[in-house]
Amino acid sequence: MAAIVDDLSRHPQHVEFVAGLVWREFWADVRGGMTQAELADAFGGRAAPGRVLASLIALEGSDDATPLGCVHLIDNDDDSLPELYPWLAAMVVVPERRGQGIGSMLVKAMARQAARLGFEQLWFGTDGPGFYERLGAVKHLQRGADFWIMKLPLAASE
Repeated sequence: MAAIVDDLSRHPQHVEFVAGLVWREFWADVRGGMTQAELADAFGGRAAPGRVLASLIALEGSDDATPLGCVHLIDNDDDSLPELYPWLAAMVVVPERRGQGIGSMLVKAMARQAARLGFEQLWFGTDGPGFYERLGAVKHLQRGADFWIMKLPLAASE
C-alpha cells in the first residue's frame, strides 16, 4: 500500500505518536531537552505563535491510517544562527520503514508547502548530509566531525 503525506492537524489522533517518535529519535538522551509532552503540545498546535509553522505526517492505509513518519517546519532550530529562517526539523521515519522513500517524500512535501508559504530555502542540521544532498540540499556550515547545517533551495526540491 502506498504512503501519503498529509497535514498532521488533520490527524490529531496521531499527535502523541508523532511526539513520541520525535522524542525517541532526537531528545531521549538530551539532558534538559524537550519532553514528549512539550513536543505533543507543539505539534498539536499549542506552540508559541510562529514557532511551528507546519507539521506533516506520512500515513499508510485509509480508515485508521498507520503513521510512518513526520517532518516539521519551525522558526529556528539553532539559537546561535537567528538569521537562518525557517528550519526543516524533526524529520523521522519509523525504523522498520526506513530506506523506502518515505523520508524523501516527507522532505519534498514540506519543501512544496514552504514554497507555497513564500520561502526560498529551508535550513536544517543533520548528521546525514548525503540523504539531503540527493534532494538538492547543500552544506552550509560544519558543526562537528559529522554534523552539518545545510540549506535546501526550494527550487531544487521540486
